Amino acid sequence: MPQLDQLSACPSCAEPLEEGDRFCGACGADLEAAAAAAAAAQSSPAPRSDVPPAPRHAPTLPDGLAAAPPSGHGSPPPPPPAAPPAPPAPPAAAAPPAQVPTPTEPDFALPPALGHPETPVEPTAPAGTPAPAPAGPDPRTVLDRPGQPGQVVAGGEGAGEPAAAGPESPGPVCVACGTGTIDSDGYCEHCGHKQPRDRDHMESALATVAAASDRGLRHHRNEDFFAIAETTTSEGTPATFAVICDGVSSATRPDEASAAAAAAASASLGQALPSGRHPQQAMYDALVAASDAVNELAAQTPVEPSKNAPACTVVSALSADGILTVGWIGDSRAYWVPDDRTATPARLTEDDSWAAQMVAAGLMNEAEAYADPRAHAITGWLGADAYEIDPHTASFKPDQAGVVVVCTDGLWNYAESAQEMAAAVPRDALVRPLQSAQHLVGYALDGGGHDNVTVAVVPFPAPSGGAGSA
Repeated sequence: MPQLDQLSACPSCAEPLEEGDRFCGACGADLEAAAAAAAAAQSSPAPRSDVPPAPRHAPTLPDGLAAAPPSGHGSPPPPPPAAPPAPPAPPAAAAPPAQVPTPTEPDFALPPALGHPETPVEPTAPAGTPAPAPAGPDPRTVLDRPGQPGQVVAGGEGAGEPAAAGPESPGPVCVACGTGTIDSDGYCEHCGHKQPRDRDHMESALATVAAASDRGLRHHRNEDFFAIAETTTSEGTPATFAVICDGVSSATRPDEASAAAAAAASASLGQALPSGRHPQQAMYDALVAASDAVNELAAQTPVEPSKNAPACTVVSALSADGILTVGWIGDSRAYWVPDDRTATPARLTEDDSWAAQMVAAGLMNEAEAYADPRAHAITGWLGADAYEIDPHTASFKPDQAGVVVVCTDGLWNYAESAQEMAAAVPRDALVRPLQSAQHLVGYALDGGGHDNVTVAVVPFPAPSGGAGSA
């Protein structure tokens, strides 16, 4: 197998690489395949000058039709001579001239919104010109599509989806070359570029909450998932919540476990709050529902003694009636960051981990415990092979405005203490939660991106006028 440390930059986009990278963090290119191709090119003998070149294949256009070859070698034979013209018909009464529409200039088109595909304005074609073949879908995708109030948005639902293909479209096109179609393995059939998965990067925003998730720079897939939603209590007051789940990589189907848990917890909260259930009880029931959803996955998975059952962690934050309620199982966290940065921030959750147990038992201080290789071994999780689950819930009543940062360890590994997290959160997070979530994902990637990173930002109190979705 080629050594990846021989590549200092991505062969597709020239992004600098670090030792151990299997995929490019910028474009997602498969570095192992690139290294193998480079090794094969170095070991192949030099071409001989006395061997005629292989015949060239005619290029293929994006619509699947063969392109016309250049003039000279390989040009098609000239068309046969035209038949002699027919004798002129006898003169008849002149028909009135046809109404030729006066060509008009196309309407002025505004520039496209950031992150949304541009719709070009086609010039008016002369009369009698055959209509062009329909073009394939735009290779660009929408990475930020805010949801509507009252809508549950799960894991970037409605984000990262390619433009709808027409009836004659060959399917999605390559994000690198913009022409090749994508095979069943996710590679471009024209340039060979590996395409990013839908879950590699996800972003979603509602008026009062936003979240973002990224695969990171070391993992080959994103095993995190999230759900955000807005609803109302039984009294009709607004309520906002975010659920974040982190798949356990050593388990089977961790990506499916996190998605199932986030969806189940979100659905439970969305039903319990309008029915009048107390927020803390609703949070507890939501974590139990998430556990049941992951357990159901185990029943669908063939039993293999060498593999663990599907598993993930969960953390959730709910803002309703001036109260913050958090719930968690595992080592994903929630932080309180006040808008007044002179006030004291706080961590709202306690990890279910080996390090937290050592600190709680007084056997180690926090610095010693988290420096130990066993620090991140979790002692609580969702899954059929977990111990009896013990959902944790807590409620707080802040006396000032601020935001709750809900995240996986892919972020808090780079900002562990409450003070470090507060320093990483932008100062305008209260009114710009989506941009703040994006910033925090970038903060983790700049720090090394060693894990999947997912973060939700929940303003408190909620901004008025939908400022959070700008």
